[in-house]
Amino acid sequence: MTQSTLIRGEHLSVALSLAASGVPVLPLRAGKVPFGNCPACTGNACGGRPNMKIPGPCTCPAPCHGWAAATIDPGSLNSAEWARAWAVAAAVAYHPGGAGVTVVDLDNADAIAWARENLPATRTVATTRGEHWIYRGVMSSANAVRPGVDVKSSMSYARWLGPGTGTVAALPDVVRGMVVREPAPARPMRAAVPAPVGGGVCPHRSPKYLERGIAMAEQRITAATAAVHATVFGAFLAVLSTHGHCGCLTEAHIARLFAAAGAKGESPRHCADAWSNAVHRLGM
Repeated sequence: MTQSTLIRGEHLSVALSLAASGVPVLPLRAGKVPFGNCPACTGNACGGRPNMKIPGPCTCPAPCHGWAAATIDPGSLNSAEWARAWAVAAAVAYHPGGAGVTVVDLDNADAIAWARENLPATRTVATTRGEHWIYRGVMSSANAVRPGVDVKSSMSYARWLGPGTGTVAALPDVVRGMVVREPAPARPMRAAVPAPVGGGVCPHRSPKYLERGIAMAEQRITAATAAVHATVFGAFLAVLSTHGHCGCLTEAHIARLFAAAGAKGESPRHCADAWSNAVHRLGM
């Protein structure tokens, strides 16, 4: 057995151990990057994967969806498709958000010095150039939040470099605040398609019918316990597909949907983007 074969076998062994403890893992190729999508999934033509917050299932068994390929399923990790990836893998990565943690990636000595002055002590892991500071809690990810500092949590991945030292502390507000951006200016809503002309009557102008549709969409969003982005998009799409072409939707109805999404943690920008994407999907 060659040294490279031994190392690759160790990568899979580490990945299986992490997965057994509930940490979603994936292989990285040289350059610390995920494996590219297979031809059937290029450009997310497959519809993406649910945990990428993209509607539609993907049946591709290969680890080809970046951070969203991370899994705790030993069957996938040991499958023939993943074996081809492990055969050339250069490292193991994990999805911090899926593991319930946030990684503050400190790239240099100055960044480490800043962290020691401004962040509470927590578990640390040595990296090639700096340190990973690991906190308990999940948040949005962002790069370059300050010089030499990245935040990796949801929709991101980090290399596994060992368990580190120290006790994991709760995610502090100062880290959450590092990725908070000023809300984008509200986008003007596209006008609903007018009601049919020539004396036609909109079939949805019954207040009860429309109210029921909006209430059901609000309930669907409120009941979401996971994949909130995808649930919000699906609810917006359902409302628009039924009521968007006849002119019965008003700004008040849209505001109710946005408020329900906001209560689940969606920002005004996310709401506006989801609404615009739904409009585009329906060709309105």
